[in-house]
Amino acid sequence: MAPAYLAVPIPADYLVGAVEEAERQARAAAEAFGKLATDAGVGHEARTVTVLAGSTSPLVGQAHLSDLVIIGQEDDDNPEPMRGALIEAMLFDAGVPVMVVPRGWDEPLAVGRVLVAWDGGSTAARAVHEAMPVLEHAGSVEIVIVPGGKGWNGEPGSDVATYLARHGLDVSVTTVNRDADNIADALNGYARETGADLLVMGGYGHSRLREFIIGGATSDMLARAEIPVIIAH
Repeated sequence: MAPAYLAVPIPADYLVGAVEEAERQARAAAEAFGKLATDAGVGHEARTVTVLAGSTSPLVGQAHLSDLVIIGQEDDDNPEPMRGALIEAMLFDAGVPVMVVPRGWDEPLAVGRVLVAWDGGSTAARAVHEAMPVLEHAGSVEIVIVPGGKGWNGEPGSDVATYLARHGLDVSVTTVNRDADNIADALNGYARETGADLLVMGGYGHSRLREFIIGGATSDMLARAEIPVIIAH
């Protein structure tokens, strides 16, 4: 027997209330942003963008002329389906790097110690280039290799370390033993152990199909990151 489905209309007053609550949260976020920017002496502008039916196009359009998109990590206790779609849209369509900030994070962004997750691929290289304005202010940069069965020519990470050193950065290379269940856990564990402030990584996966690219290490890191992550694709 085929399962039975019943369409239940959503009361209009519920929709109105949901919109009003979303607008209230947007105003509060804009006010908080304005205060932080003013206190820091940074010129700023706050805009509220209304999107309908899950469309991310208006937000992507705003991001086109930005240097960096900052998005809060999704809260498992209060999931927002739109957030995952927004992160994906920004990575693929905005043309700018994305910083994902962990849930509950309330510390100023620090770049004393920055980790770069390196697998030798094009997306990791893109992330390094996109993050260069931040890396140039870092106290130290550590290239982190997590073994995953990929073949390497020469010493893993040596080429990117040389490249960054030529930009005047203090660079080192470390291979992290993959005792954890996955790459994200290994990176998080190492970041915790070393007191890292920021992680830079490429958004990659095992398929060129868009719906499968944000998977594996990337999606795990987006969901589990314990420090801010700059990610580019």
